[in-house]
Parts: sequence; structure tokens; C-alpha cells
Amino acid sequence: MTNEVTYSEPGIVMRRFKESDAEAVSRLIRTTIGISNKKDYPAELMDQLIASETPENVLGMASWTHFYVAETGSTIIGCGAIGPYWGSEEESSLFTIFVLPEYQGKGVGRLIIDTLEKDEYFLRAKRIEIPASITGVPFYLKMGYGFKNGIKEPDEEHLIRMEKFRG
Repeated sequence: MTNEVTYSEPGIVMRRFKESDAEAVSRLIRTTIGISNKKDYPAELMDQLIASETPENVLGMASWTHFYVAETGSTIIGCGAIGPYWGSEEESSLFTIFVLPEYQGKGVGRLIIDTLEKDEYFLRAKRIEIPASITGVPFYLKMGYGFKNGIKEPDEEHLIRMEKFRG
């Protein structure tokens, strides 16, 4: 795996995740959940999720996905990953897409999605799924993802399954 720059905007660089990023990415995810997602979910549920988003958890996700970070200067401001959907060669899934609250609405999320949609896991897939938070649904709709099986309500994991078809 290389850490080459995959896409950049003035002041923002997208690159592959490095093991040394785990602490910063964990902090980014915890911060974003605590500010952005708590408005859509019970605080107790978000506190449990925050507690689980450790550097070890991030490293685990990065071990089987193509994980990317968005950086400005030396600060990681966003992240996202793509990997196989249950081992499928024709389906992939997007995971762990987070942008620090102060950078939301400024194109960082779009940059992350654009990068993930250039990745080999996206390009080989006929269908891409996103286990989306309630908070993320409006953004993913703008990115061309729709509700899987027309279901717009959260499932037992408190997620809304969204998808996009290619070809």
C-alpha cells in the first residue's frame, strides 16, 4: 500500500492512511460523533460509540479497507474508507466517513467521496453500499446514493442503508 497523494485541493490533501494516523483519526471520529451525530441519536448510544472508536478500532478498519485521510497542513480533518462488501468482488461498501464539524459544508466530504469513488474497490463494483448515520443521509443523497430497498428508517444498528449502482 502506498501513501501517495490521490487528490488535492488548495490547502487540502487526500492521502492513504498510515498507522501513525490512528490516534488523530480516532480523535477526529470521536469529536465528530460528539458534536455532529449527538443531535440525531440518544446521547447514551453516542457515548458508547465514542468509547469504541479507539486507535485500535481505526487500525482494524484500515487493515482490510483502503482508508484515506484529508489533511490541511499537518492536521487530519476528515477520513473515509472503502472495502469489499462481505467479501464480494462485485459489491463494495463505504465506511468511516467523518469530517471535523468546523470543516463540514466546505467541500471536504465531497473530496473524500470523490477519492473513494476513484479507488479500485469502487471501480470494480456494480453496487456500493453505505451504512449511513441519520446525520449523513442528506449528504449521501447529494452524492447520488439512494435508500437501499426504499427503506428510509434506521435499522437495528441505528443505520440507514444507502446504495449506488454503477454501469
